Amino acid sequence: MHEASTPSFSLTTHGAITEIPAASWDRLVGDDAPFLRHAFLAALEQHGCVGEALGWIPLHLALHDTEGVLCAAAPCYIKTNGYGEFVFDWAWAEAHHRQGLPYYPKLVVAAPYTPAVAPRILTAAADTNRPRHARALIEGARHLTERLGLSSMHWLFHTEQEGAPLAAQGFLPRLGCQFHWHRHDEHDFDDLLAQFTSAKRKQIRRERRRVTEAGLRLARLRGDQLSATEWATLHHLYCDTFTRLGGVPTLSLEFFAALGESMGESLLVVFCYQGARIVAAAFNLVGARTLYGRHWGCRDTFHSLHFEACYYQGLEHCIATGLDHFQPGAQGEHKISRGFLPTATWSSHWVADPELGVTIARALEHETRGMRAHLRRMQAHSPYRRPTPSSLPSD
Repeated sequence: MHEASTPSFSLTTHGAITEIPAASWDRLVGDDAPFLRHAFLAALEQHGCVGEALGWIPLHLALHDTEGVLCAAAPCYIKTNGYGEFVFDWAWAEAHHRQGLPYYPKLVVAAPYTPAVAPRILTAAADTNRPRHARALIEGARHLTERLGLSSMHWLFHTEQEGAPLAAQGFLPRLGCQFHWHRHDEHDFDDLLAQFTSAKRKQIRRERRRVTEAGLRLARLRGDQLSATEWATLHHLYCDTFTRLGGVPTLSLEFFAALGESMGESLLVVFCYQGARIVAAAFNLVGARTLYGRHWGCRDTFHSLHFEACYYQGLEHCIATGLDHFQPGAQGEHKISRGFLPTATWSSHWVADPELGVTIARALEHETRGMRAHLRRMQAHSPYRRPTPSSLPSD
């Protein structure tokens, strides 16, 4: 543990989340970001999913007041590669290389392998001094980056509201796009479809029929309802997806099983059966207001099963349980026709080298104009019959 003090606060860094009391950390996380909970981050560290070999070296930030109370925090990692971040900065790494400067290691505030929007400046919900605590945390993090001699610092998938205090400390905003669903007083799935155009409504009903006609049955289970055999099956399907697509399956079976024990009520698994055999599965995280789609795997090829398991079952769960939002994961313009509208995402970046910082800032200005235009184009493909409240950033 390392410490840097100011007259009002002390910022400590922690190479393991277990160095910070779970109750203190979770008090700041709140109830809608299960992938930031102490148990989730601890399971990653304890079961081989992060660490030096994978390029995610924990260095969590904790800000304490003069009485020793944890008042702000951030899940932070020294990164030695760009894998698992979902905010792609290979061009920036190349620019550093051309200047004879190392880009790695860098510092990243993120949930590993989880491109989900949620606060990254963790403070208690009732914190009346939140702006002051946020400012101290960000300033301390930037000074830490300088002191460690790292190339840059990156806050990934933070909320739009967190952009202002980050910009005030010299961080550059970067605009991205995902596709999210927001509740509109639906009582069941038919209520949702009634809001779609006739063509899109027919498309979804046809896709759902194809799954049924293939003789497949689906079931939604909480994480604490799965047996050891079912966790093993889920993990096999998860690994198979990465293997087929050329990725690296970093999450271990022990990690999934540990989550089932420690926070099973915050996990939703959709199993797809052909007879008694599980042929596909979708893994989701459940917050107090939001469902987060994360992983999918399938043994064979079944028409429309991906849409059913990853989107329609999740939408049914949200409507049935009163969740207001569904973030089904990164990318995927095909999600629009299934009710997920283009939504702005944000990250913020500080680059140590002044010259490269200016170059990257100019590139981001151009990229942002293009991304705003992309978001508007995607919005025009909405399947809803009537206009819905926009989640796009103002110009």
